[in-house]
Amino acid sequence: MIDFTTGAPVSGDLDVRWIHGSPSARRNTDPPIQVHAYDEHTFVLRQNKAVNYEAPFLYLLFGNDRAILFDTGATPEPERFPLRATIDQLVADWLAAHPRERYELVVAHTHGHGDHVQGDGQFADRPDTTVVGVPPEAVAEFFGITDWPAQVVSFDLGGRVLELTGIPGHQAASIAVFDPWTGFLLTGDSVLHGRLYVFDFPVFLDSLRRLVAFAAARPVTWLMGCHVEMRSKPGRDYSIGTTYQPHEAPLQMAPDRLPAVLAAAESVADRPGARMFGDFAIYHGRCPGAVRLQVARTMGNRALNGLRATARR
Repeated sequence: MIDFTTGAPVSGDLDVRWIHGSPSARRNTDPPIQVHAYDEHTFVLRQNKAVNYEAPFLYLLFGNDRAILFDTGATPEPERFPLRATIDQLVADWLAAHPRERYELVVAHTHGHGDHVQGDGQFADRPDTTVVGVPPEAVAEFFGITDWPAQVVSFDLGGRVLELTGIPGHQAASIAVFDPWTGFLLTGDSVLHGRLYVFDFPVFLDSLRRLVAFAAARPVTWLMGCHVEMRSKPGRDYSIGTTYQPHEAPLQMAPDRLPAVLAAAESVADRPGARMFGDFAIYHGRCPGAVRLQVARTMGNRALNGLRATARR
């Protein structure tokens, strides 16, 4: 039995250059999924931006009795996005090092938006596998949350006991997950180096306030979101639909950025619109004008990249 308590949180490896797409998807030779081992029991995966511009990050955590995969990406087709095959290989490799007679897999989600659930169908017929439903009711039922969203519950992977709570506002079924083994606080799309799209602002503020208190009571090492949309230079982002991000910010955020996100959200609570706050932006409401500007930026960048590619030929 692996001891997931002594020495936690462990120090793992986040010194990684993530696959960030290509100026020309047709010439992209990177794999459709990048797999990075934080440690031998924790894996962070990223979908290639050349496959889907959303390029979500996924998290695979191993315990003594079961593993859990958070999110399944933005592309359903296994030939374009071989998530099931990738996870099966990681599980097989882990079991080769840590043999078990039976081992379960849980497929869950940080929230229910389409770019985080498209690969669910790849696991439909996998033995010893549970795919958690997407609606808030299904999430609450599976994890045993009887007072959604405020209740904090535990989910035991077998000695590796996660803590979960609801954080709706970005999406109705959003959750936060604390992993004591790594110190990671998984925040989905609610807190990340990118655009925080808020569709129910009072609920989002309540979630952030509870999340700040939740994190303050635990030894959080990093906030781990599901996208990177900011550039390494503060105050600058990559526009919606970008498929090439050579100078993007890191995935992980320092825990002290969480109160900063709350303070920023409180400062714009009564002012819908899109606003930048250095290493993240808040989109209060649907912000159609800001979204159209983002798309226009992307189209202009793609046209410029095409001209550059033509000139090189």
